[in-house]
Order: sequence, then C-alpha cells, then structure tokens
Amino acid sequence: MAEAKKYPGKTVFGLDIGTRSVVGTVGYKNGKEFRVIAQRVSEHESRAMIDGQIHDIIKVGEIIADVRRRLEEATQISLSEVCIAAAGRVLRTVNCLVEWPFVPEREVTNEDIYALASMGVEKAYAEFEAGNETESKFYCVGYSVVRYYLNGYQIGNLEGHKAKVIGADIIATFLPDDVVNGLYKAVEYAKLDIVSLTLEPIAAIQVAIPEKYRMLNIALVDVGAGTSDISITKDGSIISYGMIAIAGDALTEKIASHCLVDFATAEQIKRDAGINEVINYTDIMFLPQSIPKDEILTVVDDILKTMTKEVALKIRELNGNKSVSAVFVVGGGGKIPGYTDALADALEIARERVALRGEEVMQQIVFEEETKKDSLLVTPIGICLNYFEQSNNFIFVSFNGGRLKIYDNNRLAVVDAAMQAQFPNDALFPRRGQALTYYLNGNIRMVRGQSGETAVISLNGEAADIYTSIHSNDVIVVKESTEGEPGRLSIGEIKEIQDTIVVNVNDKKVELPIYAWVNGELQSVYYEIQEGDEIELADFYTVKQIAEFMDVILDKEAKIYVNNKEADESTPVYRNFSVTWPLKEQKSTFTPKKDAVTAALKDEYVSNDDYESRSDYERRDDYENEVDSEIEDDYENEGPSGSEGDYKGETKVSRSLSVPNPDEKKMTISVNGDTLLLSGKAKYVFVDIFEFIDFDLNNSKGRHIVTRINNRDAQFMEPLSANDLVEIYWE
Repeated sequence: MAEAKKYPGKTVFGLDIGTRSVVGTVGYKNGKEFRVIAQRVSEHESRAMIDGQIHDIIKVGEIIADVRRRLEEATQISLSEVCIAAAGRVLRTVNCLVEWPFVPEREVTNEDIYALASMGVEKAYAEFEAGNETESKFYCVGYSVVRYYLNGYQIGNLEGHKAKVIGADIIATFLPDDVVNGLYKAVEYAKLDIVSLTLEPIAAIQVAIPEKYRMLNIALVDVGAGTSDISITKDGSIISYGMIAIAGDALTEKIASHCLVDFATAEQIKRDAGINEVINYTDIMFLPQSIPKDEILTVVDDILKTMTKEVALKIRELNGNKSVSAVFVVGGGGKIPGYTDALADALEIARERVALRGEEVMQQIVFEEETKKDSLLVTPIGICLNYFEQSNNFIFVSFNGGRLKIYDNNRLAVVDAAMQAQFPNDALFPRRGQALTYYLNGNIRMVRGQSGETAVISLNGEAADIYTSIHSNDVIVVKESTEGEPGRLSIGEIKEIQDTIVVNVNDKKVELPIYAWVNGELQSVYYEIQEGDEIELADFYTVKQIAEFMDVILDKEAKIYVNNKEADESTPVYRNFSVTWPLKEQKSTFTPKKDAVTAALKDEYVSNDDYESRSDYERRDDYENEVDSEIEDDYENEGPSGSEGDYKGETKVSRSLSVPNPDEKKMTISVNGDTLLLSGKAKYVFVDIFEFIDFDLNNSKGRHIVTRINNRDAQFMEPLSANDLVEIYWE
C-alpha cells in the first residue's frame, strides 16, 4: 500500500461491508499489539444490502468510497489496497477425511503435507459438487486442516515422520460466484484492489477467541443485521462454520411495524433500547411518540426467542448434535437486552457462559483515537488481523487458453489452477502402460508397464512443474501426461528359464535347458507372452529327451540306469540325477543349444494323428528323420568304409544324402516364427535358408519378395548367426 505517512509497522486497510453499515479500519501491528490508527463508519442510506448480499453495487461502492476518503483524510495515507470479508449467508462447508498410502514406507516431507491438503480440497470439492443441486457456481474460498493422522493415529505435525499412511481431516468453505463478484465489483467501483478476502466468522474469531482458548469447545456467534455467522472451536482448531439467515434486521422490522416508523428510525429505537429506559421518536405521521424500553423488549420477545432457538439448533448441528461449553457473542444484533440469556436457555447451559465480547477480548488492541471498545468492532479488526495471518484473495490466470478465477491463499501453485479448472488429476502425472499378468507354474506374475512422460507445463512461456508458484495474470499451459508402453515379456526373458537342469550322464555333467509349455503348447524362447497365459516350466527330462539333446541313439536292447536303478526311455530325470547307458551308441559330442532341444521336443510331442495340421517344415523333418534312420542303420552294419566296427562320427546327413562334412556346424534360427535347424555346412549365409524351407521363388505373381533379419532388411550373402530372427514372404 502506498503511504504518505510512515508508521512503525506495515499498515493495513480493512473493510467490514455489512448489511446496515460499512466500517473501515486502518492500523498496523507493533509486536503482539494491533494499533488502530483510525476507524470510520458510514451507514447505507437505503437497503442496498439485504441479508449480507449486495443488491445495489453502485450505492455500496459509493459508501465504500466515502469511508476510504474519510480514512485518508484522518491518516494522511493514500489507500489503494483493502482487505474484506464475505458474509456467510450462502456459505457452504464440507468436512472430509483424506488418506494417502506410502508404498514403500518413507519419510514425510513438507511437499507431501501440501499435496495431502490439496487432495483433501479436491475431495471436498468433488463431494460438494456431487450434492450441489443449484445452478450457481461455487468457489472454494479457503480450507483448514483440523487434524493430521500418521498410520491411523492423530498427530500434531507430520513432517519428518516415517509413514505408511498419512491422513487429514479437512474443512473446506465455498461461496457462490455472485456473492464474490458483487463484493469485488463494489470495491473496484471505489478504485480499490482487494489483497485479502476472508469469511466474517473467520475474521471475528481472530479477535474473539485467541489461540489459547481454542482447545475448548466454544461457539462464536457474530450477530449482524442480515445473518448470524457461527464458528466452533475444539482441540485447538476451528472445526466448523455455519450461519442462519436471521439477525438484527428481523428485530428492527418488528419494531418498525409496531411503532409505525421507517426502517432507519426503527433501527435507532432498537439501539436506544439498550441504553435508555424511555425512547422518544417521531412516527410516519410526524407525531412525537415515547415508548418504554420494556415495551420494546416485549414486542421483539417472540422474534428474539425464534432467532436464538435457530442459532442454538445450528450450534448443536455444527458441534456433533450436542451443546458447547460456552458462547461468545459479537456484532450489533446481539447487543439487544435479553439476547444472551435467551441463547443460553435455548442451549441449556448456564447464562453466565453466554456473553457479549468486546473490551474483554481487545487487550492487545490499541486505539490511537478515542474509541469505545465493544462487540461491534470485533469483526472489522479481525479482518485486518487476518491479513497478517494469511493474505489471500481471488486472482485471474489463463489456463490452457481459458480465463480462470482462483481464490488466492498466498501459496498458489500450478496444481491449484489445474484443480480449479477440473483438469484430470491423472493427466498431470506419468501414467504406466497396462501391466501384463500371466501364470508361471500356477503362480500369478506381473510385468509392469513402462512409465509414460509427465505433463509438460509452461508458465509464461517458461518450463515449470505442478509446484511452481503462480500469480495474477499468469499464463499456464499444461499438456497432458502420456501413458507408457504396456508390459512385455518373452519366454526367454523369464528368469527361471535362464537356469539349467544339470544331470550326470555316464559320470559327465550335462546342462539341459529348461523348456516351457504355454497354454498346453510347447513354445520357443522367442514367444511373446500374452495376457493371462498359463506357463509351465519343465523341471525334468525323460531319458529319451536327454539322448536326443545329446545327439545319441539309444540301443533299445541296452540297459539304462537312473540313479543306479534300471530305467527306460520314458523315465523322468530330475536335477542332479545320474543316468548311465552304453557308450557305443553315442554319435558325437556337441554343444547344446536351447532351440535345438525345443525343435526336438516339438517333434516328440506332436502326435501322428495331427500330421495334416503340421507345418511343411515339420513334415519335412519327419521325412528327413526316416532317411537319416535308414542311413544310420547302414553305417551301423557296415561302417563308413564298409568294414565292421563302431562308427563314432556324424551319422546325420543332408537331404542330398551326401557324405557328412567333418567340419559341419549345426545352428538354429527362427524363420517366420518357426524354429529351423541348419546342418551340413561349416558356415551359413542368408541364401542357404532356401535349402531348408519350402518357398517357391518362381511364384511371384507380380509381387516382390521381402527378406528381413533381426527386424531389418537382409542381404542374400550376409552371414547367419545362431538365434537370428528371419522373415521371408511375398508382398
């Protein structure tokens, strides 16, 4: 605020815009004291406000301008900024519990506490909107944390504690747009900027119930002209707010009817009844009249009892359907004789526990002008004090191209604007792709999706995040966060399948790869697991499967032993078992590969009945096996040179039945999703594949051939490596 005259502390200008009058206060804080430099009051010449609601913005604006001018003359300070309070005639409050689990357990930071409160306000707003049956748009004008919880137990301060779950009881307050707009327009008419907006019951409690009393269950009732605002304290916090739309004006209207006077004269009669035993006035016929104080009190008795009964019912409602320990009454409407006694009777508490509060609660309020301290001054001074507690007001910002009005609590961040704009909460934070769930040996497994990108936020063209502070007229642009890739996993990436089953064969260790059945079908290590797949990993081999893996032909007449017990080809062999069979049938020693055994197992477990449904490659394998078997029989009978004896070389020959190549290297690759075993050569290039697959290169029909290796275009003469992924098709 611009100042022409200097004071020891920062000066603040507060306005109590009431139904009957506007009270302006200018003061400053000096240590614990608040010093009032000047205070001026102007009454409305007409009923420009009714029940706390502005009906004539221009007339109220003119009164505000008049109060401002008089205060500037008295203080020699140029006043341009003001603090105000809104009446609670249409105040809505929501109490809610919000909880936030921490997985894993971790220490609570200050940012966590702020985020928890934000979650509480968001939840309260959602609950309010769900029950809002009016067409009015409401704004959250403030919130307070009643209490915090750590792992389900109440705690004073969460910061620094290790927590599994934190929580808070939140009370959030809401006002409709028309109430707030009316106040802003009237103040702007007087060429003032609002720097703080609070609620009248919050302002009053700043003075009437000091912090040290808030451990007690006390009600504060601010009886104005149009409304009676109520707040309740307990356990050190303000636990609820409320109002009833009946106050001093109801008494004034009854007196006006009885005495046949206008509203302003009736208001003066009501005030005089608290001071004089006999009240003199002139009625609308211009006749002088006198009326005893007792007659006035008798006239308003029914209204007074109705008013206090409604206040008592509201107090009980806000206090969990029970009475409070004491009640402090402030405001002009509560000054009429008999009000406090009637309220005590309605609450069924001792009359001495309901009292007007004025001078008693203003021990730290110093008036530099001679002023009587009474209950009328509590709310105007509380408005000024609230500025030092929390400077807040509504500000306007641009959010994704739209104009947004936000209640400023002096610590606004981007996340608050997003909440006010109802921007989806999950669109601010990275979203994980869909998880992949499958079953391994009967136990459920999950592969988490990849984390997406966080929301991209800019504030006035600069990079920002959700915690970046915002101010009036800021331009905020938020691009939604993205969802990451879904969870993916192949059979070969399962940790357990990367292990081996070690057995002893003829006193030598042999490592056997683990193979997998997926939904009852044998699959290679390249198989991409699908949602809900049931995977079984074999934990044993049969004797026959071990022999096939080692490229050994078993003599059907020979005796086989497993763990020194006689066995046969179908006997299961588990990890660390020993197997013994005659050595002369052993064909060669070669380094095992996972896909070689997978191919062999496929042949083993596909029945002859399914021959027609098998692939050309599988059919061709059957044919080659038959040819190989015949040649092997010849070799066993005659040997490679036609002589008798054991043959220890390679018996597997190529499809051309040529003499085996002593430098031959076997290798497995994947072609169009099937496993292919290459044999007969020391090295292989891409074009060699066509010798092992059934693919008609002359049947183009106007198409061109696509050849790819490991997801890239292939060259016909490029070398092949084990486990390469090959695709060949017409396009």
